[in-house]
Amino acid sequence: MFEKGEYIMYGHTGICRVDDITRLQMPGVDQKRLYYVLVPVSVKGSRIYFPVDKDNIHARRLMSESEAWDFLDELEDIQELKVENEKFREEKYKDALNSGDRRQWAGIIKALYRRQQLRLRQGKKTASMDERYMKMAEDALYSELAFAMGKKKEEMLPLIQEHLGKAKE
Repeated sequence: MFEKGEYIMYGHTGICRVDDITRLQMPGVDQKRLYYVLVPVSVKGSRIYFPVDKDNIHARRLMSESEAWDFLDELEDIQELKVENEKFREEKYKDALNSGDRRQWAGIIKALYRRQQLRLRQGKKTASMDERYMKMAEDALYSELAFAMGKKKEEMLPLIQEHLGKAKE
């Protein structure tokens, strides 16, 4: 169970603060059921409600600073997302993004980076769908890493590149 005031990751919505744990006073809602009231950090004025008793695979605790550094150490070994059938490429991206699993987010980023480089070598532009999912995966992953490390999201890509460069030395 999450605590009031705790920051959690909620799917690809991103980092949310547990603003309250309460019963909802709305018509058609079970008045005895407790709900988390989440406030997304990146979307001002937004609220998300989900039942405390529901097994929500999209909500999880954020990584700690040491877990973030460990994740960077593992990053090189994370496999890129495989897409066997082009017709299901977007569905595969959505599933990985919605999983809330940072390893899958890294897999999306790796796959899309490789795909982007291949298309550029072929003289083609990056597909708009690829750009959209790359941005969503980067936003989710970099936000969580930055939050855990006490850094700005914009600092994460250079930090990751530097870290991967040191790992190869």
